[in-house]
Amino acid sequence: MVNSYYSQDVHGPYELYDIGDFALEEGETIKNCKLAVATYGTLNAAKDNAILITTWYSGTSKIMSDVYVGQGRALDPDKYFIIIVNQIGNGLSTSPHNTDGPQSMANFPKVRIADDVRAQHRLLTEKFGISSLVLVTGGSMGAQQTYEWAVAFPDMVRRAAPIAGTARTTDHDFLFADAVRDTMLSDPKFNGGDYSASSDVAAGLRNQAKLWAVMGWSTEFYVQQRPKALGFDTIDAFVDGFMNGYFGPMDPNDLLCLAWKWQRADVSRHTGGDLAAALKRIKAKTFVMPILSDMFFPPADCAREADLIPGAELRVLKTIDGHLGLFGTDAEYVRQVDAHLAELLSTPA
Repeated sequence: MVNSYYSQDVHGPYELYDIGDFALEEGETIKNCKLAVATYGTLNAAKDNAILITTWYSGTSKIMSDVYVGQGRALDPDKYFIIIVNQIGNGLSTSPHNTDGPQSMANFPKVRIADDVRAQHRLLTEKFGISSLVLVTGGSMGAQQTYEWAVAFPDMVRRAAPIAGTARTTDHDFLFADAVRDTMLSDPKFNGGDYSASSDVAAGLRNQAKLWAVMGWSTEFYVQQRPKALGFDTIDAFVDGFMNGYFGPMDPNDLLCLAWKWQRADVSRHTGGDLAAALKRIKAKTFVMPILSDMFFPPADCAREADLIPGAELRVLKTIDGHLGLFGTDAEYVRQVDAHLAELLSTPA
């Protein structure tokens, strides 16, 4: 299916890398699995200046580069070779809407966070010849991938900075992701995932946007009328213009693929369900970076995991913009992230 939202014009520049047939943990295989990758800077001769950035639910390499990468910043392409890999199912890499044949649309295989990380590992080692990463970082589902990287490949990851995410999905998060899925599944025009255009499910996508408007920002975000600071005079205008403007063009099957994956993130699958044992495998110098007002991944949840990681430090990001502060809507949040990442990168590892 063609959806012009998932294009170079909207999310570029990026390149597609075919990593071949890719076997998934759930048992199926994606034929000619393609990863959409954006790179910034130059890989040095020693191939030891690479930083990996991972993507969140609904996010692509475009928003990650716009908010977190730049000259003179912590993630500086003049110093590092920065690789942003779009996770499987996000609309740019191999996803339900851009797959043909028996695995297309609602028949797309179930993908786990661990699958993404193994795919990224294949890309980095086989396509780029990288065996060591200066840093792995990402927000939300990107944080889940960061944890998976640090646990699954502890000798490759020198530093890790999971932002606004946990190593194992909590019951609260699982329920929220269920509610997100229901917004699309309950739209009659979803038709079991067999729709002719993503826009057919406009009502379900708008309901999802409203749900994120409730939980993605904090209550204080609305008390202090932050939507007006972002250019919207009314709440309806904010929901329609910002929230639905963001989620409305997306593909429902792609989002459902990501939500299923989000619900099942759990590094303790490496250690028979023992989260402490899994997190103790981490050798990377780790800054755990929750957002103070986050209703999905509150600091208390992140602190419990940080306590289990050898030498980890908890760095709480102070903003009233909630989980979606990840979007960079608060300049002070961006400044804090930069400062913490710069300190982490200056720390021997």
